Amino acid sequence: MLFYRQKKKEQTDELHHEYGLVSNCIYIIRAFLRYRKSVIAFLLTGGIAGASMSYIWTVIAKLVIDMITRQAGSGDRDITPLLVLVTVTTVVEFIMMWLNTLSTKKLRIGFMVTRNALVQERIAKTLGMEYEQLENPDMLDRLHKAKRAANGDWNGIGALMTNMWSTSVQLVAVITAVGIISTLNLWLVLIIFLLSFLQFEYFDYIRIKDKEVMWDAMAPHWRKMEYMKTVSTDFSYAKDIRLYGMKPWLLRKYKEINRIELEHWIQSRKYWGMNAWVGQGISLVRNVIIYGWLIMDMLAGGMSIGEFTLYTGSAITLSGYVSQFLQSLGGMREHSAKVDDFRSYMDIKDADKASGKHAPVPRAEGYTFEFRDVSFRYKGQETYALRHLNLTFSAGQRLAVVGLNGAGKSTFIKLLLRLYDVTEGQILCNGTDIREFDRGDYFRLFSPAFQEVEVFAFPLSENVSMKPAGDTDREKTEEYLRAAGMGEKLDRLPKGVDTEMLKVLYDDGVDLSGGEKQKMALARALYKNAPVVVLDEPTAALDAIAEYRLYQSFDGMIGKRSAVYISHRLSSTRFCDTIAMFKGGEMVEYGTHDELLKKNGAYAEMFRVQAQYYIEDGAEPVSAEEGGVVCE
Repeated sequence: MLFYRQKKKEQTDELHHEYGLVSNCIYIIRAFLRYRKSVIAFLLTGGIAGASMSYIWTVIAKLVIDMITRQAGSGDRDITPLLVLVTVTTVVEFIMMWLNTLSTKKLRIGFMVTRNALVQERIAKTLGMEYEQLENPDMLDRLHKAKRAANGDWNGIGALMTNMWSTSVQLVAVITAVGIISTLNLWLVLIIFLLSFLQFEYFDYIRIKDKEVMWDAMAPHWRKMEYMKTVSTDFSYAKDIRLYGMKPWLLRKYKEINRIELEHWIQSRKYWGMNAWVGQGISLVRNVIIYGWLIMDMLAGGMSIGEFTLYTGSAITLSGYVSQFLQSLGGMREHSAKVDDFRSYMDIKDADKASGKHAPVPRAEGYTFEFRDVSFRYKGQETYALRHLNLTFSAGQRLAVVGLNGAGKSTFIKLLLRLYDVTEGQILCNGTDIREFDRGDYFRLFSPAFQEVEVFAFPLSENVSMKPAGDTDREKTEEYLRAAGMGEKLDRLPKGVDTEMLKVLYDDGVDLSGGEKQKMALARALYKNAPVVVLDEPTAALDAIAEYRLYQSFDGMIGKRSAVYISHRLSSTRFCDTIAMFKGGEMVEYGTHDELLKKNGAYAEMFRVQAQYYIEDGAEPVSAEEGGVVCE
């Protein structure tokens, strides 16, 4: 049928798929069967009960008028049959009202439960998505559309559920009305359908235009709007905003984004205003035809007053329900397009599962990693962040990675951790390409600590273990926190390791300083106890002396495990067996601290430049053994 036609554009978004209304309804029904099977039964019950309520009194009105007319002609004054008819009708109406109310209540609950379950599926999808995908702006737009598609009862998934319910009522009502009016004249049925269809076609045109103007065009702006709302309310931005006087500037940014959205909303309202005018005009023409046709039939003597009442009520009800049914289909298509966005996001393929390469990492006493002619380029970038890297990192080795900002150090770590896959070359783990391994199993090899430490609104112990309370060893968390230099802080906390972090979930939550967060990150790395420790500048918030002492303690605690240190200070390299010097996306030097100083190359130059800041009263630069400093 024409109203199932989907107006498709040439697809330029490889992440988007159009599944169609029927497929999306089946998708929703399957979700009901997974999470709330009773919804299916109440959809049928509510459809029948809701439609019946529309026709009971229309049919009864005909019977009552015919009964009164006959009694008036015969002189019979017995109203008992009339009372029985009205009583039975009232009882039936009450039962239908009860079933409709019950169905409404159960369906609302079922819709909410199912939609929330689908939201949980989307959250699980995001949490398991590859790190590289989360940095892709197109993916972020797709995620934002998926979030909006499941946001509330009147949009996307929730609205499609509601439309499926209302459409079931309308479909039963339309079938009933067609059955009644067809006993009079099928031409009247066809005229009602034709006019209602014209009204729907214009509605569908407006719907498509509105989706282009609002839903498709505004996705990037909604992402920007969400960001601006976050910046204005996130406590971590508060100091900079106030001390740098950013309020007027941020307000201008917000107003500009909001202005763009307002322009689109105004155009959208204009479209729907035109739809209202056209719809009311067609409804007027339709009602004139219905009443005119039936009045002519009655005047011609072929219709009783009761029949006129029945056919008039049925025709008006039919015209209303046909219009509602067609518009509901249009609304279903509109919300189905948003369900497309949700399903497109949920159906994004995991690269590992798609390739079928997800073998577990073989357990071994140690792990050796070899970068074999590795090059990497970020998506959308023309230049390589890392070029032709050949490096072997042996089991039990301490490796320091140094270089200026943008040298490729962080990219090296992301590739080692397999947050990204290489563009060219191979990374081998004990001789096997790491792309052969299950990504989650491969992650278990590493205990990372990053410069930007994220604190979760959970107790301190769970922030260290990164596990639920039942799986957390509280004694170990305290031991490692003290080893990481958090002992004095712990002694001041009223609940010790059970202290809640942040003030998001608990009013008495505690915020940590930058240095305390980084010490907590070191405790995390110790607690995980993975074969390889990776420290990506986790002590940047500490002073040089505190960092030097902390690394002395930390290096002893990791024992025979492998470790990679990235820092702009030499205190992180003095414990290391080898140092890799990166510059311009390439490894330009490799060797021990003494070897690189003797080479008098880029590393030695960095050391001399930074060491001068530690000269006091003409003293010689601090040596490596004394904790001298190299800056990126």
